[in-house]
Amino acid sequence: MDITSTVDKNKYKKDRVILHSDCNGFYASVECLYNPQLRNKPVAVSGDAENRHGIILAKNEIAKKYNIKTGEAIWQAMQKCPELVTVSPHFTLYKRFSAMAKRIYSEYTDRIENFGLDEAWLDLTGNIKGSGFDTAVEIKERIKRELGITVSIGVSFNKIFAKFGSDYKKPDAVTCITRDNYRDIVWNSPAGDLLYVGKATKKKLNRIGIYTIGDIANTSPDILRNHLGKWGDLIYGFANGFDSSPVSHMNEKSDIKSIGNSTTTPRDMKTFDDVKSVMYVLCDSVCRRMREQGFMAKTVGISARDRELNCFTRQSTLEEHTNLTKVITDNIFNLFKKSYNMQVPLRSVGVFVTDFAHDNIPHQINLLQNEERIIQNKNLDKTLDSLKKRFGNYIVRPAVLLKDNGLSAFNPKDEHTIHPMSYL
Repeated sequence: MDITSTVDKNKYKKDRVILHSDCNGFYASVECLYNPQLRNKPVAVSGDAENRHGIILAKNEIAKKYNIKTGEAIWQAMQKCPELVTVSPHFTLYKRFSAMAKRIYSEYTDRIENFGLDEAWLDLTGNIKGSGFDTAVEIKERIKRELGITVSIGVSFNKIFAKFGSDYKKPDAVTCITRDNYRDIVWNSPAGDLLYVGKATKKKLNRIGIYTIGDIANTSPDILRNHLGKWGDLIYGFANGFDSSPVSHMNEKSDIKSIGNSTTTPRDMKTFDDVKSVMYVLCDSVCRRMREQGFMAKTVGISARDRELNCFTRQSTLEEHTNLTKVITDNIFNLFKKSYNMQVPLRSVGVFVTDFAHDNIPHQINLLQNEERIIQNKNLDKTLDSLKKRFGNYIVRPAVLLKDNGLSAFNPKDEHTIHPMSYL
């Protein structure tokens, strides 16, 4: 067990006591728990390598020694570690362990905010007899004893530094980030270690001589804003420990801000027709999910990655809210054609919708639109949703999808990957 703490406990109790618990190599740890033969081998949970959905989702501690990273392709990981064992994900099992961990957390507080399946914030303020550090150690040992997996826990006076603490020492560790020590621990760490400083933001910061979190904290907000927009204000506050956001109640549901699906295709998409086939499937999934939630969207977006692993994202705003599959699909594909020329084949594409309104809002008739056709499309979507729910995803398919089953024969509606929730 690795513990970082330089705090006067009486002084520490005056602040909020926020924990961030992160299950170490969660998916891989659960797989190794259920398959003892894997425990002494480098193991990674990944997508389907044969269909090129071969992205590393999680890895165990042995695999980490080979510098295998979450998000990289299987072939890249295998170059580093030829003996790497890859296993398919079992999300039902992971959800079960996530729920069991949450039950343990709930014995200490009802302020529990999930950050994906494997991470959660806990607000222990006023709910503990001893220190936040002592309670974190107790929770960590209970998870290991009762669930058979390990967690790393950060303890701090806000959510951002608690999250930093859980990442600071792994595995099976408790790290305290306090008002007394955060300048020594947090500020001396690379800028990319701060929540929401991704690769693109990190590059922008490096270009203006900002390399550490301390550099962010000590840079004028005006300079950060000039280079990063509103994001500059956000990370300036994070770096200085100004985050005062509350930890949500365990029964509080987060507002859905966007709905999307993406896929890596079995072969490169070389033509607009290739992309169109894939986007039809993705848009069908997104629109069905939107209708199930009772939403209509006004903003549509695309993302893509070419075979050289260059990525881009675009979005556009529609004239009015809609959840019609045809309208969403046509707008998304038109947006794609305006954004990309297909000179470099694509490896993966994604679609998303946002800027929601409830579908029960009154509809203003537009004299410039064919309202009869809109009603027909609504009835068509309703009928297709019912058929697919009863008989399965492939019971009815547009003719455009029959051109290349290799590209279009997938079901993102039921098979989409579980992603972390957004902090913002």
